[in-house]
Amino acid sequence: MSNENLIGLTELIEQVKQELLTTSPGNENDIPFLSIDSVELELQVTVKNEAKGGVKIYVLELSGGNIQDNVQKVKVTLSPLLNKEQRLEIYKKKYPERWKELLDTSMEALMKGNNKPGF
Repeated sequence: MSNENLIGLTELIEQVKQELLTTSPGNENDIPFLSIDSVELELQVTVKNEAKGGVKIYVLELSGGNIQDNVQKVKVTLSPLLNKEQRLEIYKKKYPERWKELLDTSMEALMKGNNKPGF
């Protein structure tokens, strides 16, 4: 296993964080309708001693073959610092002109497919 194909755990978490924070592929003015409360990653990693005396944790890409003895399974949970209510309050203050549209879009998405009486 060569070091050139390995990605560090820190780099992987940073990449996941950046992808989650990236705006939707559409217009940057799109109204968000999903909120991510947490992301759980289950990874297989290997630990290596670095030349500088430190330890580096690398995420493995398993493509069949033999699994080495030094492979460990790690679960990492990423959660936002603010809860959903706090994020909504910030959004409401930052984009007061889009608040009603956010509520309408969210309700439409929640109710989609519910043609039952009483909804």
